[in-house]
Amino acid sequence: MASNSRHISVRIDRPADEVYEFTSNPAKLPTWASGLGSSVEFVDGQWIAESPMGRVAVAFVPHNELGVLDHEVTLPNGDTVYNPMRVIADGSGCEVIFTLRSEKELSAEDFEQDAATVSSDLGALKRVLEDS
Repeated sequence: MASNSRHISVRIDRPADEVYEFTSNPAKLPTWASGLGSSVEFVDGQWIAESPMGRVAVAFVPHNELGVLDHEVTLPNGDTVYNPMRVIADGSGCEVIFTLRSEKELSAEDFEQDAATVSSDLGALKRVLEDS
């Protein structure tokens, strides 16, 4: 099944390694990723978020030196959504890039809403990190 993709990014005026360390910690998700969840807890070896869709499991790729923050979100219905995400050094700051992917059955309106949510979350990440 073909999918649509859109790269959504934000430049953050903080070193890439600091941004990666903060963003790769699932416990920090509620401070910047409201689209994913309002609270996160570690339960039985999984990070569980209270999301607008209900309880979801969030699993990041293993910690790495490349800035890769890819993660899977398992929805309440059991479907798993793969979310590519990266932190890339850019001088004294960095760029955080999230690739929003959508299967065909998602309406154009829903895809745009998802894109707006991701953009808002990345903006919140920028504010949290630059204001600290």
